[in-house]
Amino acid sequence: MDQESRLSDRIADSILSMITVEKRFLPGSKLPNENILSEELKVSRTTLREAIRILATEGILEIRRGKGTFVREGFRLDQPKEFSHLASAKVKVKDLYEMRLIFEPEAAYYAALRATEEEIQRILALGAEIEKRIYQKKDRTDVEQSFHKSIAKATHNEFINQLMPVIYEGINKGVKLSEEYEEAVQATLIDHKILMDFLRVRNGEGARNAMRIHILHAMEQLPMK
Repeated sequence: MDQESRLSDRIADSILSMITVEKRFLPGSKLPNENILSEELKVSRTTLREAIRILATEGILEIRRGKGTFVREGFRLDQPKEFSHLASAKVKVKDLYEMRLIFEPEAAYYAALRATEEEIQRILALGAEIEKRIYQKKDRTDVEQSFHKSIAKATHNEFINQLMPVIYEGINKGVKLSEEYEEAVQATLIDHKILMDFLRVRNGEGARNAMRIHILHAMEQLPMK
């Protein structure tokens, strides 16, 4: 398999994660146009088209001539039953953050060691988008989810990826709470920058510690009820 084919497979996997884990695109919804999606994924439109073709062949996407690319209506987004009840469980913010503290520093460690260059670039791009939305005072929940999901995905550990819907609950609550606490928002900017610097140079220990500090800062600065 040549390099371009391998890249197309990885991009197909990224799009599938956007659908099944991040829940950005639901069955029947339309994907962004080629220019937007290829820019977000940091690949050429040729590679993106091949990735879309792969997912269309697998019955996940549907290409409608003259209209665009859609998630197939009948595609199911079911999570593994072992974890599905956890994602919707009403639990304390403190419990969610403790789970993140156990889980995410190790994910950052393995991501730094195993991520492809494309995955690193996607993480950095999402981090930059988070910073932009903070300064513009725009909602960043979906980008925060994508940022942390991209780190988890870069571990190349499928079990970790299956746990992400549970982690999202903690991220969502954290983003909503932090909007009321300027100190927490500023800490996010600094902590993300440090984390991305370690990921950029593939320093696993540094990435692990940076993620741990980031979550501890949130636990210190936000009301843990």
